[in-house]
Amino acid sequence: MSDIIQLLPDSVANQIAAGEVVQRPSSAVKELLENAIDAGATEISLIIKNAGKTLIQVIDNGKGMSITDARMAFERHATSKIKSADDLFALRTMGFRGEALASIAAISQVELKTKQEGNDLGSRLIIEGSVVDSQEPCSTVVGSNLSIKNLFFNVPARRNFLKGNPVETKHIIEEFYRVAMVHPEIICKMYSEGNEVFNLSKGSFKQRIVGIFGEKYNQRLVPVEEQTDIVSISGFMGKPEYAKKTRGEQYFFVNDRFIKSPYLNHAIQLAFDELITKDQHPSYFLKLEIDPARIDINIHPTKTEIKFEDERSIYAIIRTSVKQALGKYNIAPSIDFEQETSFTASHAVPDRVRVPTIEVNPNFNPFETTQKPPRPSTGGHFDFKKEKVETNWQSLYSQQDFENESPSIPAHSEPATNVVTANWDETPAQHNHKMVQLHQRYIMTQIKSGAVIIDQARAHERILYERFIKAFNEKKHASQRLLFPETIEFAPDDFALMTGLVDEINLLGFEINEFGKNTFVVNAVPVELTESNLTDLLEKLLDQFKLNSDDLKLDKLESLARSLAHNTAIKRGKLLHEEEMQNLIDELFACEMPNNLPNGKPIVITYSIDELDKRFQRV
Repeated sequence: MSDIIQLLPDSVANQIAAGEVVQRPSSAVKELLENAIDAGATEISLIIKNAGKTLIQVIDNGKGMSITDARMAFERHATSKIKSADDLFALRTMGFRGEALASIAAISQVELKTKQEGNDLGSRLIIEGSVVDSQEPCSTVVGSNLSIKNLFFNVPARRNFLKGNPVETKHIIEEFYRVAMVHPEIICKMYSEGNEVFNLSKGSFKQRIVGIFGEKYNQRLVPVEEQTDIVSISGFMGKPEYAKKTRGEQYFFVNDRFIKSPYLNHAIQLAFDELITKDQHPSYFLKLEIDPARIDINIHPTKTEIKFEDERSIYAIIRTSVKQALGKYNIAPSIDFEQETSFTASHAVPDRVRVPTIEVNPNFNPFETTQKPPRPSTGGHFDFKKEKVETNWQSLYSQQDFENESPSIPAHSEPATNVVTANWDETPAQHNHKMVQLHQRYIMTQIKSGAVIIDQARAHERILYERFIKAFNEKKHASQRLLFPETIEFAPDDFALMTGLVDEINLLGFEINEFGKNTFVVNAVPVELTESNLTDLLEKLLDQFKLNSDDLKLDKLESLARSLAHNTAIKRGKLLHEEEMQNLIDELFACEMPNNLPNGKPIVITYSIDELDKRFQRV
């Protein structure tokens, strides 16, 4: 029998390695940016086209390479970082394996121009699918200029698995964040489709964070500083009130290398215990300095996971330092010239004392059997619908249906002019039942079988969700134009995501258009919108959309409808008049599925007379 085991050709081996190292265009961006940092660059430019599928170009002013090094850099396991296994535990560089460039060259068309200081000419190298087409002298500046064209051109199956341009661009921007943020001493620039996305000048770590995420973060950061024999911690935490539903703005850097660590993330989450809810995630930007001999970074192809020699101690130190930082911010903020004034502004003594006021309801009359509705709350009157929707929703909770525990949804095939009379009780005199709002959260009313309690926020969310889904399907939705259009600036990664969602968001009743760098202008909003702060609303919409898409794996339409309904529905604590409560209930039971939210959470709970009687029975 002949031998069947043989060595793979280098080109095939490189393509296999590329499957781990280069998963998408952002993976190649990460490797090229890290190489530029290792080369000692003080200025780096990233240029992409077609979300990196057509072009990824990184230009740096680093040391450059000789003719021989330029050729050797694309060989597998060719590296200048390590010479023995012991060097793996003393690494201070970003790259060291020598796999990245070889893997990238195996699945793309590569052009490299590089020149060392003191040389008259540089070298130009062209590689296609691991095959060197040419290498010749060229005129270029000191440093390296590396272009990757047509990524995955010879692996079409991998290219087909890539997402749309907005998603892939967002991943690239995220990799740019991770590299640029922890190196504020380097000028970092990024261009997409010929447009400048970033132009970050030199500065401090805090200035770099603000430069990336926007001026608003200047008011959101709490400094963290701790020095121990095991680890040194520095950086910033986001204030508890700015915690988000997603884990987006969470960055750990160990020896200037971005890492992912659910274990250390748990330490921070625990430090925020009782400051934020369980479904919220704080923002943090923390740098850890550790002796390289105490960590192992050679456990994952992308080097985003590392092992710690004393992980439990680091966990405890991080948790303690974060709690101390939050305690200083909440109790006795320190004076710091880098710290923004908002830390101390909330503790300032007011200039004048407010005179206590007494509010009286002029409509209250204790001798009237029926009280007049109170004046509208300070939050403003909210009409659920212009025309009252009358349905036979009460019949859903008749005694027979309750016993069968299978209430059926009423048919809505009747003309809109027909009025369905509610069959509350056997005698017409008892038809008019009062509705009671409990703690401005729930609506309770009587039905024939007992009582029904409705969560007002969830009820409104269900109504809006079905309304938005209908608007999607019919491609139309009622809008109200703004008297003064509002411009909203997003972080670059959110702007990239928003670009891919604008058409769908406009179908919900918005009128949003691009308006310059990372900015949209809002000309109209849905008629249901009660949120006055459009910036907060759209940020929450994107936040919830990312949560739905990542955790629940929902499609774009479903995720947007859920997100907008959740963020525009009335909140708990909203005072409702009796007419508003009636309209809310009528609209709820006109929905196709009035009993539950799309995520399965209940909206309506019923209590039968028998259940209530049992609670009052004597033992």
